[in-house]
Amino acid sequence: MSASAFDLFQLPEEYQDLRAAVRAVAENKIAPYAADVDERSRFPIEAYDALRAADFHAPHIAEEYGGAGADALATCIVIEEVARACASTSLIPAVNKLGTMPLMLAASDEVKRRYLPPVARGEAMFSYGLSEREAGSDTASMRTRAVADGDEWVLSGQKSWITNAGVSRYYTVLAVTDPDGGRGRNVTAFVVEDGDAGFSYGEPERKLGIKGSPTRELLFDNVRIGDDRRVGAVGDGLKIALRTLDHTRVTIGAQAIGIAQGALDHAAAYVKERRQFGKAIAEFQGIQFMLADMAMTLEAARLMVYAAAAKSERADADLSFFGAAAKCYASDAAMRITTDAVQLLGGYGYVKDFPLERMMRDAKITQIYEGTNQVQRIVMARQLLKG
Repeated sequence: MSASAFDLFQLPEEYQDLRAAVRAVAENKIAPYAADVDERSRFPIEAYDALRAADFHAPHIAEEYGGAGADALATCIVIEEVARACASTSLIPAVNKLGTMPLMLAASDEVKRRYLPPVARGEAMFSYGLSEREAGSDTASMRTRAVADGDEWVLSGQKSWITNAGVSRYYTVLAVTDPDGGRGRNVTAFVVEDGDAGFSYGEPERKLGIKGSPTRELLFDNVRIGDDRRVGAVGDGLKIALRTLDHTRVTIGAQAIGIAQGALDHAAAYVKERRQFGKAIAEFQGIQFMLADMAMTLEAARLMVYAAAAKSERADADLSFFGAAAKCYASDAAMRITTDAVQLLGGYGYVKDFPLERMMRDAKITQIYEGTNQVQRIVMARQLLKG
């Protein structure tokens, strides 16, 4: 058998070097602030500055727009390593990709050249507005409207659960442009800018986890925007949105395995130091079995995420299945691993002196956003039944 076949299961050196570089930034300039960011529910400005200085804030943007030009796997490694230190901070590169992905998939070159370079330079962040109060999993039932008025559109309505709302400068927003059109074929995507007249934010949500990443509503009160801010063709918005999620669900899988790796690392270090009955608790078989199961599950999840990232880069026909599978499996794994990590620390796992309880709280959202894991299973089943 050719040796090259075995190379498929080892990351090339440039990815290993990238991991080491991101880990150094995360451990030295992100992790020291993670507990305070969570405790005070504040945006991690120190981490954002560190990511921008290292060009890790939006690594996916192509070089032609001033970006680092990282591929899908490299972007996942960045998100994974940042999440290992602070899940809230990992949403900076993750959501910059989520917000800009519709532009990369469908926008005109003019729109790309207007909005991608400021994000690449670290001058702006980009968020994504799809969900509404009554249109979460059922995105096609959205009520936000955009009414044509000459060469402009008038936007009215709201979007819910918007990550990094209020700190991002730009927002990809999906709105119904043809109320009488076919379901799923009557939605169009637009770019809304912070400061547009009539555009405002709801109060920050009080959340279980990822407290350093603000989550707010977007409110549109007759916001007037030019047609030159349209992303893709009129009526193609939902198709673009769903294609976007095929790619970006992979990044949520990366975030999940990063959180899980951080929890496993802390738990393994603790059980080697904690002594009971005259010896380190790591010597007890029950503890060893827990660690083995945690590590085995994590490595399976990592391989699935990396395989999905490769499919994202190639835009494979089966990306919808693998994107959903990677996100679903990795986030379920992260929830199990962080819960077991808390258990391994006992009472110490339940208090804020250690980061495990934060990681457990942060892991939960990975099972919910960018499509609940129940929805991921629907996506996978539909792909299977299509053959």
